[in-house]
Amino acid sequence: MLLVACTTATDRSAAPHPGGFPYWKAGASYPSLAPLMQQVTPAVVNISVESKASLDDHPFLRDPDFRRFLDRFGLTVPDLDQPEQRQSVGSGVIVDAAHGYVMTNDHLLKNATTIMVTLKDRRSFRARLLGSDTATDVAILKIPPVRIRALPLGDSDRLEVGDFVIAIGNPFGLGQTVTSGIVSAVGRSRIAGNQLGELIQTDASINPGNSGGPLINLAGEVVGINAALIGPGGGNVGIGFAVPSNRARTALSRMIGRR
Repeated sequence: MLLVACTTATDRSAAPHPGGFPYWKAGASYPSLAPLMQQVTPAVVNISVESKASLDDHPFLRDPDFRRFLDRFGLTVPDLDQPEQRQSVGSGVIVDAAHGYVMTNDHLLKNATTIMVTLKDRRSFRARLLGSDTATDVAILKIPPVRIRALPLGDSDRLEVGDFVIAIGNPFGLGQTVTSGIVSAVGRSRIAGNQLGELIQTDASINPGNSGGPLINLAGEVVGINAALIGPGGGNVGIGFAVPSNRARTALSRMIGRR
């Protein structure tokens, strides 16, 4: 459990005052989450994925009238047998630094040919997919061992509506970004066709690119893996969802156990 607090405005190294806010701005007398972020953000990574997607499923390219239209104007009909190269970005969290295990979303890695993991200090590693679990939308990547404090998985069963949470990730490829909010609901179902089971709902901003990043509590524990959002045009409107950490832990144990 991470606690950086003080009992007075002049002694920042002392233990937190009972019932007081545990984090304080360095050299100041007001509360801040900055000390907590300094400890947890090094374990949050950016993930870049190159993948191949077949053009075979595109309805226009299977439409004879559309193909005749292209021929009429001398336009080249795309080769359906030639896969399209795509690049996407997301997030992840180091859960075991000694073994180089990085937890992220399974859907981010679909048809991946190259996976790059970039740490906060800008070091980049080519990652190997160690295992994935579609039912929980959790996947484990392997990078070389790193000297970084891995984030512990907390007990998501203890979450209650109103608990403060923080989402960390790489929205829209901007780079590491921190947002905060509360747990809006627990056990939320019928999301993404109910494929992911019960999820944590939060109003902490989760946008495209946050997928796979951690949802943490004020103890610095991962209580969820950010996975989905509801919003017009793919933007955030304060309705985001995360896979509970207890389900992610079970998936991790299963994947590591079958190596």
